[in-house]
Amino acid sequence: MIVVYGIKNCDSVKKARTWLEARQIAYRFHDYRIDGLDAALLQGFVDALGVDAVLNQRSTSWRQLDDAQKSDLTPDKAVQLMLAVPTLIKRPILDNGQQLIVGFNPDQYPTE
Repeated sequence: MIVVYGIKNCDSVKKARTWLEARQIAYRFHDYRIDGLDAALLQGFVDALGVDAVLNQRSTSWRQLDDAQKSDLTPDKAVQLMLAVPTLIKRPILDNGQQLIVGFNPDQYPTE
């Protein structure tokens, strides 16, 4: 089963969910705020995609961090920041069982 990870009120997540529903593609939605986010799941995203693909350094949440939090960023430090502030994770992350896709990109999404 496809799993869409994100936050319910995110516009990109809404687009992805609407796209899947319009094509009657079954999926499960995992909301970080409701369903939680554990270190193993996030580390799996980072291991598969790389920290730069997962950490959204253009987000409002990133801009709200103080300089000490943003400096000397290592993958471990980035994971800890994302665990503490899940809105730092790029959204959505779609897991189709074979690959992880970051962001809403219909060209990469499953068609059935």
